[in-house]
Amino acid sequence: MSPEPKAMKFLAASARHVRVSEQNFAQTVPSPCMSVCQMDAATGWCQGCFRTLEEIGQWGNADDAFKRVVWARIETRLAQFEET
Repeated sequence: MSPEPKAMKFLAASARHVRVSEQNFAQTVPSPCMSVCQMDAATGWCQGCFRTLEEIGQWGNADDAFKRVVWARIETRLAQFEET
């Protein structure tokens, strides 16, 4: 199932924001949660935030470095949908 274009645009903009703000380590990394919380059986990603269950489970206790890695993964996953 494809994500809604509005959600994809929001996540893409948020991913760019996180990447740009990487130099400002005083700023915390925002959660990509969109309150959709439905897992796609084919990809294993949440249809709202594009995270795996493992990434979602680790988010609350993760440091900013881990969160930036997850945002980079989300950006890659979004690009896969944009290519199709």
